[in-house]
Amino acid sequence: MNLRQLDHLVALAESGSFTRAAARLHLTQSALSRSVQALEAELGAPLVDRIGKRSELTPLGRAVLERARRIGLEASEIRRSAELLRQGESGTIRVGLGSGPGGLLMTPLLAHVATMHPRVRVSIARGSTELQLQQLRARALDALVIDARRVAPAPDLVIEPAVELRAGFICRRGHPLARRVGVSFDALMRYPVATTPLSDEVARVLVARYGPGAEPARMASLVCDDVGSLLDAVAQSDAVFLGAVATARAAIGASRLTELRMTPPLDSCARYAYVRLAGRTEAPVMQVLRRFAAERMRD
Repeated sequence: MNLRQLDHLVALAESGSFTRAAARLHLTQSALSRSVQALEAELGAPLVDRIGKRSELTPLGRAVLERARRIGLEASEIRRSAELLRQGESGTIRVGLGSGPGGLLMTPLLAHVATMHPRVRVSIARGSTELQLQQLRARALDALVIDARRVAPAPDLVIEPAVELRAGFICRRGHPLARRVGVSFDALMRYPVATTPLSDEVARVLVARYGPGAEPARMASLVCDDVGSLLDAVAQSDAVFLGAVATARAAIGASRLTELRMTPPLDSCARYAYVRLAGRTEAPVMQVLRRFAAERMRD
């Protein structure tokens, strides 16, 4: 027994004759007859009474027809689900977002998917890079968008550079340093510095630029993985945020924040990457995430 045979029985029941059913199915009448006979042979009883040119279902035929219709509908839904998955219009996006990408993407991504892709489900995980890598390797997540400097190359990972965003020191517009031209590092250090955990590479850049006092353990007084919380604190106080300028503006708004004009300029960037497991086929729905991230993660 197969779906084709059940479809043939449904067409025969709805058409009332082998001739009309064969034409509807684009089969020869003999091919349709052989299909129905094979189904009858498997079930061990006749399904159709042939009365002249008419065909009527037997009691068993009517019972099989009811189930065949349900099976046909279920098969159609399975095909539709598979097609939607191929097109990326359904499925689940399970993504881990690092601190910077979370500030840029999380709320806008949820709103975008709810509006533009209502059949798609989104599950976003936050946390340390180490935890998110564990979740990716355990297949609890499908991809990560994280700080590229905080993930080490490994044979089981595909690390795709996503974007580089200019970094800077950000404060509220009414900050005492906001209108100064050429803010020195010593002047900056009179105020709390807020930042996410920084990689060793970024620490080396800071120390080379501003001296030993810029080593993150000495410089940063407010450290948090949640960029949104850091920026809320900056907008309400004289703390200064160190991070991607685009992230700060996206999270709080350009009208509330300003970038300090440092001397010398920071001349650094936040580097983000798209990370997935090697050898694992990516679901088409993940293209929704890729396209959205490429559009939003810009200076």
